[in-house]
Amino acid sequence: MAFTKNPQVFTAKVAEVTFGTGDSAVTLGGESVFPLYAFDQEYAHPPVVGIDFSDKGPDRDIPGVAEFYKGAESLADVAKRASEAEGASFVSFTLASADPNGDDAPIEESVAKCKEVADAVTKPLVIQGTGNAEKDGQLLGKVAEALEGKNVLLLSALEDNYKGIAVGAVLAYGQKIAAESAVDINLAKQLNVMISQQGVKSESLVMQVGTATAGYGFEYVASAMERIRGAGLSQNDDMLQAPIITPLADETWGVKESIVSEEDFPEWGPAEERGIDMEITTAVACLASGSNAVILKHPASVKTVAGIIADLM
Repeated sequence: MAFTKNPQVFTAKVAEVTFGTGDSAVTLGGESVFPLYAFDQEYAHPPVVGIDFSDKGPDRDIPGVAEFYKGAESLADVAKRASEAEGASFVSFTLASADPNGDDAPIEESVAKCKEVADAVTKPLVIQGTGNAEKDGQLLGKVAEALEGKNVLLLSALEDNYKGIAVGAVLAYGQKIAAESAVDINLAKQLNVMISQQGVKSESLVMQVGTATAGYGFEYVASAMERIRGAGLSQNDDMLQAPIITPLADETWGVKESIVSEEDFPEWGPAEERGIDMEITTAVACLASGSNAVILKHPASVKTVAGIIADLM
């Protein structure tokens, strides 16, 4: 019996969001099929991979990461090296030292660091905040002002601070933002609605709907992403059609499989290899569930996941 192909292509599509400038700019979204269903319709913009480091520097406790950044000491040098990572379509810079529960670095200092990194890279730039709603509400608007014209993507706007970030980053300075919610389709939609009511258009908004390491409650993440994509495409819910970005490096490199020593668990093999495996596995699971972009830490993970995307597309 002959095989008859019945592609599942929807009339609705994931919104397109572009960040970065020039030939290196990255566009997320645009597909009208379920995640990775490139066999039903060619992706205009395949998923992408970013590489992350913080303002405290890369994690040099991981041998492969330390080797990759060897000789790169200043933030500018680290940023340049990160942008050279094979498979990385963009660079992510996390303002870890600005966290009020940590070093609580002044806003002016964090803004200066963002400018240094932005001036050093040619690839699109994602700026990740501290995760503290109050501090990020004050910080990200200042970052947006300082990087006007760079078309950066700022992570993230929360329910507690979205108004200031939406107005200060998008409407005032033309940047892009992510709406961060906690692994729940209703919370994701509600935040998207509230941000859109501030005047932010779909071309300036992505979603960050949460993550977990594979094997650590990831089924909740997969379920939320799949429901969001299903509602956006099959029900044409325009409040759930934003592309999804998933920073997952800190999650995957913080679980037991990634951090316990080989001396304590010799049967598990080298810790670095385990961490890379956890990062790759989680990244691919996120892509299969609906992410349009994943943010990783280890250059080997970045290269591998980018290669998997290319093979699937």
